[in-house]
Amino acid sequence: MAKILMIISAADTLTLADGTAHPTGYWAEEVVASHKVLVEAGHQVDIATPGGVRPTVDAISLDERGGVEPADGAAFKAYLESIEADLAAPLDLAAVRAADYDALYLPGGHAPMTDLADNPELGALLADADDRGKTIAALCHGVAALLSAKRADGTFLFAGRSLTSFTNDEERQGGLGDATPWLVETRLAERGADLKTGAPWSDTVIVDGNLITGQNPQSSVTTAQQVLAALKDA
Repeated sequence: MAKILMIISAADTLTLADGTAHPTGYWAEEVVASHKVLVEAGHQVDIATPGGVRPTVDAISLDERGGVEPADGAAFKAYLESIEADLAAPLDLAAVRAADYDALYLPGGHAPMTDLADNPELGALLADADDRGKTIAALCHGVAALLSAKRADGTFLFAGRSLTSFTNDEERQGGLGDATPWLVETRLAERGADLKTGAPWSDTVIVDGNLITGQNPQSSVTTAQQVLAALKDA
Protein backbone atom coordinates (compact mmCIF):
# COMPACT_ATOMS: atom_id res chain seq x y z
CA MET A 1 0.00 0.00 0.00
CA ALA A 2 1.33 3.40 -1.00
CA LYS A 3 0.69 6.66 0.80
CA ILE A 4 -0.58 9.50 -1.36
CA LEU A 5 -1.00 13.11 -0.27
CA MET A 6 -3.85 14.88 -2.02
CA ILE A 7 -3.25 18.62 -1.71
CA ILE A 8 -6.46 20.62 -2.12
CA SER A 9 -6.85 24.39 -2.20
CA ALA A 10 -8.55 25.96 0.81
CA ALA A 11 -9.60 29.06 -1.15
CA ASP A 12 -13.27 29.80 -1.72
CA THR A 13 -12.85 32.91 -3.90
CA LEU A 14 -10.68 34.02 -6.82
CA THR A 15 -10.01 37.69 -7.52
CA LEU A 16 -10.97 38.30 -11.13
CA ALA A 17 -9.29 40.60 -13.64
CA ASP A 18 -11.64 43.44 -12.67
CA GLY A 19 -10.82 43.05 -8.97
CA THR A 20 -14.10 41.43 -7.94
CA ALA A 21 -14.25 38.24 -5.87
CA HIS A 22 -15.59 35.19 -7.68
CA PRO A 23 -16.86 32.23 -5.61
CA THR A 24 -14.82 29.10 -6.31
CA GLY A 25 -13.35 26.01 -4.67
CA TYR A 26 -12.10 22.58 -5.70
CA TRP A 27 -13.72 20.84 -8.66
CA ALA A 28 -15.81 17.93 -7.40
CA GLU A 29 -15.13 15.45 -10.20
CA GLU A 30 -11.36 15.92 -9.97
CA VAL A 31 -11.28 15.13 -6.26
CA VAL A 32 -13.91 12.40 -6.35
CA ALA A 33 -12.77 10.49 -9.43
CA SER A 34 -9.09 10.69 -8.49
CA HIS A 35 -9.62 9.76 -4.84
CA LYS A 36 -11.85 6.84 -5.80
CA VAL A 37 -9.34 5.37 -8.27
CA LEU A 38 -6.48 5.64 -5.77
CA VAL A 39 -8.37 4.25 -2.77
CA GLU A 40 -10.01 1.40 -4.69
CA ALA A 41 -6.52 0.33 -5.73
CA GLY A 42 -5.75 -0.17 -2.05
CA HIS A 43 -3.73 2.96 -1.34
CA GLN A 44 -3.97 5.41 1.55
CA VAL A 45 -4.94 8.95 0.55
CA ASP A 46 -4.41 11.76 3.05
CA ILE A 47 -5.81 15.22 2.38
CA ALA A 48 -3.91 18.43 3.16
CA THR A 49 -4.76 22.10 2.65
CA PRO A 50 -2.99 25.38 3.44
CA GLY A 51 -3.44 25.96 7.14
CA GLY A 52 -5.42 22.75 7.55
CA VAL A 53 -8.53 24.70 6.51
CA ARG A 54 -11.54 22.74 5.36
CA PRO A 55 -11.71 22.98 1.56
CA THR A 56 -14.79 24.26 -0.24
CA VAL A 57 -16.32 22.48 -3.20
CA ASP A 58 -17.10 24.75 -6.16
CA ALA A 59 -20.89 24.73 -6.26
CA ILE A 60 -21.05 24.77 -10.06
CA SER A 61 -19.04 21.56 -10.22
CA LEU A 62 -22.07 19.76 -8.83
CA ASP A 63 -24.75 20.83 -11.30
CA GLU A 64 -25.60 21.86 -14.84
CA ARG A 65 -23.85 25.23 -14.50
CA GLY A 66 -20.58 23.33 -14.65
CA GLY A 67 -21.74 20.96 -17.38
CA VAL A 68 -22.43 18.23 -14.83
CA GLU A 69 -25.39 15.92 -15.33
CA PRO A 70 -27.76 15.64 -12.32
CA ALA A 71 -26.94 11.96 -11.76
CA ASP A 72 -23.22 12.69 -11.79
CA GLY A 73 -23.66 15.63 -9.43
CA ALA A 74 -25.58 13.43 -7.01
CA ALA A 75 -22.87 10.78 -7.19
CA PHE A 76 -20.14 13.35 -6.53
CA LYS A 77 -22.05 14.69 -3.51
CA ALA A 78 -22.51 11.18 -2.13
CA TYR A 79 -18.81 10.38 -2.47
CA LEU A 80 -17.77 13.65 -0.84
CA GLU A 81 -20.09 12.82 2.06
CA SER A 82 -18.37 9.43 2.37
CA ILE A 83 -14.99 11.15 2.93
CA GLU A 84 -16.44 13.92 5.07
CA ALA A 85 -14.18 13.16 8.03
CA ASP A 86 -11.05 13.71 5.93
CA LEU A 87 -12.39 16.86 4.29
CA ALA A 88 -13.54 18.32 7.60
CA ALA A 89 -10.13 17.96 9.26
CA PRO A 90 -7.40 18.02 6.61
CA LEU A 91 -3.71 17.99 7.44
CA ASP A 92 -1.90 21.32 7.54
CA LEU A 93 0.20 21.64 4.39
CA ALA A 94 2.99 23.22 6.44
CA ALA A 95 3.24 20.14 8.66
CA VAL A 96 3.55 17.39 6.03
CA ARG A 97 6.80 15.97 4.64
CA ALA A 98 7.48 14.61 1.18
CA ALA A 99 9.52 11.79 2.73
CA ASP A 100 6.35 10.39 4.31
CA TYR A 101 4.54 9.92 0.99
CA ASP A 102 5.00 8.01 -2.23
CA ALA A 103 3.11 10.54 -4.34
CA LEU A 104 1.64 14.04 -4.24
CA TYR A 105 -1.64 14.71 -6.07
CA LEU A 106 -3.00 18.20 -6.88
CA PRO A 107 -6.60 18.40 -8.17
CA GLY A 108 -7.99 21.63 -9.54
CA GLY A 109 -10.90 23.97 -9.75
CA HIS A 110 -9.99 27.66 -10.00
CA ALA A 111 -9.14 27.78 -6.29
CA PRO A 112 -5.45 26.73 -6.62
CA MET A 113 -4.86 29.97 -8.53
CA THR A 114 -5.57 31.79 -5.26
CA ASP A 115 -3.60 29.96 -2.57
CA LEU A 116 -1.39 27.31 -4.21
CA ALA A 117 0.19 28.93 -7.26
CA ASP A 118 2.58 31.03 -5.17
CA ASN A 119 2.66 29.11 -1.90
CA PRO A 120 6.20 28.82 -0.47
CA GLU A 121 5.30 25.86 1.76
CA LEU A 122 3.93 23.94 -1.19
CA GLY A 123 6.89 25.01 -3.31
CA ALA A 124 9.33 23.59 -0.79
CA LEU A 125 7.33 20.36 -0.53
CA LEU A 126 7.25 19.92 -4.31
CA ALA A 127 10.97 20.62 -4.62
CA ASP A 128 11.75 18.05 -1.93
CA ALA A 129 9.45 15.50 -3.54
CA ASP A 130 11.04 16.05 -6.94
CA ASP A 131 14.55 15.70 -5.47
CA ARG A 132 13.48 12.38 -3.96
CA GLY A 133 11.98 11.17 -7.24
CA LYS A 134 8.49 10.99 -5.77
CA THR A 135 5.54 10.92 -8.13
CA ILE A 136 3.99 14.38 -8.55
CA ALA A 137 0.58 14.58 -10.24
CA ALA A 138 -1.46 17.68 -10.99
CA LEU A 139 -4.78 18.05 -12.75
CA CYS A 140 -6.48 20.87 -14.67
CA HIS A 141 -6.11 24.19 -12.76
CA GLY A 142 -4.26 22.19 -10.11
CA VAL A 143 -1.26 22.33 -12.46
CA ALA A 144 -1.07 26.04 -11.55
CA ALA A 145 0.10 24.90 -8.12
CA LEU A 146 3.33 23.68 -9.69
CA LEU A 147 4.23 27.35 -10.23
CA SER A 148 5.00 27.59 -6.51
CA ALA A 149 8.08 25.37 -6.95
CA LYS A 150 11.24 27.35 -7.64
CA ARG A 151 14.95 26.70 -7.71
CA ALA A 152 17.39 28.61 -5.51
CA ASP A 153 17.84 31.20 -8.26
CA GLY A 154 14.08 31.81 -8.46
CA THR A 155 13.49 29.98 -11.74
CA PHE A 156 10.60 27.58 -12.19
CA LEU A 157 11.48 24.09 -10.94
CA PHE A 158 9.60 22.40 -13.78
CA ALA A 159 10.96 24.57 -16.60
CA GLY A 160 11.80 22.38 -19.57
CA ARG A 161 9.51 19.58 -18.39
CA SER A 162 6.66 18.35 -20.58
CA LEU A 163 3.25 18.90 -19.03
CA THR A 164 -0.33 19.84 -19.78
CA SER A 165 -2.91 21.98 -18.00
CA PHE A 166 -6.35 23.50 -18.44
CA THR A 167 -5.86 25.23 -21.76
CA ASN A 168 -6.48 28.81 -22.83
CA ASP A 169 -9.15 27.57 -25.25
CA GLU A 170 -10.91 25.66 -22.47
CA GLU A 171 -10.78 28.72 -20.21
CA ARG A 172 -12.42 30.78 -22.94
CA GLN A 173 -14.97 28.13 -23.92
CA GLY A 174 -16.11 26.90 -20.52
CA GLY A 175 -14.11 28.68 -17.84
CA LEU A 176 -13.92 32.31 -16.78
CA GLY A 177 -13.00 33.67 -20.18
CA ASP A 178 -11.70 37.23 -20.22
CA ALA A 179 -12.55 37.57 -16.53
CA THR A 180 -9.75 35.22 -15.50
CA PRO A 181 -6.91 37.07 -13.74
CA TRP A 182 -4.36 35.01 -15.69
CA LEU A 183 -4.27 32.00 -17.97
CA VAL A 184 -2.70 28.86 -16.53
CA GLU A 185 -1.38 27.57 -19.85
CA THR A 186 0.17 30.93 -20.70
CA ARG A 187 1.76 31.39 -17.28
CA LEU A 188 3.32 27.92 -17.35
CA ALA A 189 4.72 28.52 -20.83
CA GLU A 190 6.11 31.89 -19.76
CA ARG A 191 7.94 30.16 -16.90
CA GLY A 192 9.54 27.69 -19.31
CA ALA A 193 7.31 24.60 -19.20
CA ASP A 194 6.96 22.56 -22.39
CA LEU A 195 3.17 22.54 -22.85
CA LYS A 196 1.64 19.51 -24.57
CA THR A 197 -2.11 20.06 -24.89
CA GLY A 198 -4.83 18.04 -26.53
CA ALA A 199 -8.11 19.13 -28.08
CA PRO A 200 -10.41 21.07 -25.74
CA TRP A 201 -12.14 18.76 -23.24
CA SER A 202 -10.19 15.71 -24.40
CA ASP A 203 -8.83 13.14 -21.96
CA THR A 204 -5.19 14.23 -22.18
CA VAL A 205 -2.48 13.17 -19.74
CA ILE A 206 1.25 13.84 -20.09
CA VAL A 207 3.88 11.81 -18.25
CA ASP A 208 7.42 13.20 -17.97
CA GLY A 209 9.43 11.04 -15.60
CA ASN A 210 7.98 11.45 -12.12
CA LEU A 211 5.69 14.31 -13.27
CA ILE A 212 2.12 13.44 -14.33
CA THR A 213 -0.31 16.12 -15.49
CA GLY A 214 -3.91 16.00 -16.69
CA GLN A 215 -5.53 18.66 -18.85
CA ASN A 216 -9.08 18.95 -17.47
CA PRO A 217 -11.81 17.19 -15.44
CA GLN A 218 -12.23 14.70 -18.26
CA SER A 219 -8.66 13.56 -17.55
CA SER A 220 -9.23 12.80 -13.85
CA VAL A 221 -9.48 9.02 -14.03
CA THR A 222 -6.60 8.63 -16.48
CA THR A 223 -4.37 10.89 -14.39
CA ALA A 224 -5.04 8.80 -11.29
CA GLN A 225 -4.47 5.60 -13.26
CA GLN A 226 -1.10 6.90 -14.41
CA VAL A 227 -0.22 7.52 -10.76
CA LEU A 228 -1.09 3.89 -10.04
CA ALA A 229 1.18 2.79 -12.88
CA ALA A 230 4.01 4.94 -11.57
CA LEU A 231 3.64 3.53 -8.07
CA LYS A 232 3.62 -0.02 -9.44
CA ASP A 233 6.85 0.62 -11.35
CA ALA A 234 8.59 2.37 -8.45
